[in-house]
Amino acid sequence: MSDVRVIIQRDSEREERVVTTGTTAAELFAGERTIVAARVAGELKDLAYEVRDGEEVEPVEISSEDGLNILRHSTAHVMAQAVQELFPEAKLGIGPPVRDGFYYDFDVEKPFTPEDLKAVEKKMQEIQKRGQRFSRRVVTDEAAREELADEPYKLELIGIKGAASTDDGANVEVGGGELTIYDNLDAKTGELCWKDLCRGPHLPTTRNIPAFKLMRNAAAYWRGSEKNPMLQRIYGTAWPSKDELKAHLEFLAEAEKRDHRKLGNELDLFSIPEQIGSGLAVFHPKGGIIRRVMEDYSRRRHEEEGYEFVYTPHATKGKLFETSGHLDWYADGMYPPMQLDEGVDYYLKPMNCPMHNLIFDARGRSYRELPLRLFEFGTVYRYEKSGVVHGLTRARGFTQDDAHIYCTKEQMADELDRTLTFVLNLLRDYGLNDFYLELSTKDPEKFVGSDEIWEEATNTLREVAEKQGLELVADPGGAAFYGPKISVQARDAIGRTWQMSTVQLDFNLPERFDLEYTGPDGTKQRPVMIHRALFGSIERFFAVLLEHYAGAFPAWLAPVQAVGIPIGDAHVEYLQEFARQAKAKGLRVEVDASSDRMQKKIRNQQKQKVPFMIIAGDEDMAAGAVSFRYRDGSQENGVPVAEAIAKIEKVVAERTQV
Repeated sequence: MSDVRVIIQRDSEREERVVTTGTTAAELFAGERTIVAARVAGELKDLAYEVRDGEEVEPVEISSEDGLNILRHSTAHVMAQAVQELFPEAKLGIGPPVRDGFYYDFDVEKPFTPEDLKAVEKKMQEIQKRGQRFSRRVVTDEAAREELADEPYKLELIGIKGAASTDDGANVEVGGGELTIYDNLDAKTGELCWKDLCRGPHLPTTRNIPAFKLMRNAAAYWRGSEKNPMLQRIYGTAWPSKDELKAHLEFLAEAEKRDHRKLGNELDLFSIPEQIGSGLAVFHPKGGIIRRVMEDYSRRRHEEEGYEFVYTPHATKGKLFETSGHLDWYADGMYPPMQLDEGVDYYLKPMNCPMHNLIFDARGRSYRELPLRLFEFGTVYRYEKSGVVHGLTRARGFTQDDAHIYCTKEQMADELDRTLTFVLNLLRDYGLNDFYLELSTKDPEKFVGSDEIWEEATNTLREVAEKQGLELVADPGGAAFYGPKISVQARDAIGRTWQMSTVQLDFNLPERFDLEYTGPDGTKQRPVMIHRALFGSIERFFAVLLEHYAGAFPAWLAPVQAVGIPIGDAHVEYLQEFARQAKAKGLRVEVDASSDRMQKKIRNQQKQKVPFMIIAGDEDMAAGAVSFRYRDGSQENGVPVAEAIAKIEKVVAERTQV
């Protein structure tokens, strides 16, 4: 046997090692139980891979992003095997890893029941204990079709080899290269237990799956298209340890309590009536108050920052979106056209920017007018697939707090700096304080404009971002074709990350719309255009805040800021007078004059997460005072009425949480 020299790469450390021909990655990392795969020349490989002379081999830890994907993908295979052992008629769809877990789609006669999922999970535990080996083998297209003749969805995937979309999970099954099948082999006899078309890589054995749980099942269209058959999807999660699984399940339980759809119903804030349609929300009076306060505060801050307010219609002739390019590259995300005015196509707008460009272009512009900052609460409509619509966070109709800034090239750096500072400060005003920034740079295969312009703009964005003193994460190649951008990522009260604001440079639309201004020398020049959505959308930001605060909004946002709780009927009128005085100060105060006992009234208002309860009895009336009860159950007695109102006013004005 000849010697083989390999380089083991660990972060910045390189170790040269001499091994014999046929040495596997598993043997290279023997004894390192947390390593589940290897990266060789940029490609992930099973630990059964035999290393070759001169190769650089990087270990993949189970806790890394790649390691977690491999763990979860392997667990998806175990789940699919369990399903087919219990339901032999089930046909296999696809089973990719996803964030925090995995899923697998099945074609079955009847939807899975909760009892079915328990049985599948029990069967998975049996398979896990068997320690079956994951074994990779290369097959021809013809051989794969023969082996998988009873799996119609796999046959379809074989037919699209090399063209699989990364959006539908098909890329975990087939890619542009050779076809591979993974066999699950009996640990003792080597007998075939189950197999699946798959690119891999996978864990060495099913025993390497430390902890998993099935979560739920749902209907899903094959490969995400509503034109395809409806399948049954089972979701699960898998983690490197039982402790991590437990922590994740606790996190999910907390997240479920905060689900904006659940809270929206419990607190009577909004609904999405079936009669109106999926992804189209209506705000109830209390939700309407929160939304109005959010918008009013944002509007005032924009005025202070020099933005000018505009309004644009909800629909437009299709010609506008031909000019902007939306019909070329975004038509699938738009509602179908309406034919009006003797066959002219009209569209509900998916974006506000084309109309803002028309406002800029409505008359001649001078450099003296720049920067011109146009702002609108503009409602847009996007035809999201039914499977991805999710409450207010992924809707079909929503209102963007949309701004477009037109400036000179010389003003660009200052304007970007000013815009990002404004964005972060305004988000802080609403109670989000934990941020990091993401810089999306040019995709070398897909961009407009010169390399020089992109480089200058990207460097400017980077400098602007670094000035904020926040973590800056690179997103190489993640920019849209028309310009680089900064995204503000915010972490909420339980540590989830939400993409909030974007600051996007655009080299495309000023060209398409032939936007010009007159420069100091009298020549026509092209403005720099900056897109900026601060909340993303009002609806989505509403949902984020609702989940961040778990419904317990700070008093300035709360739909009802205080509720009077009379100890008896004799105290109702006294508290109603308190409410009249408070309302005269602009506060939102109600009195619970129902026939419920006082303790039930308190419980009801606690459920409604009202910031303050104002309690009054005989002693309070005699002293011209009230008792303050806070959300945490603490109480302050004998507070004079004027002082009590001033106390609420102060909390509201300072936008503090209580």
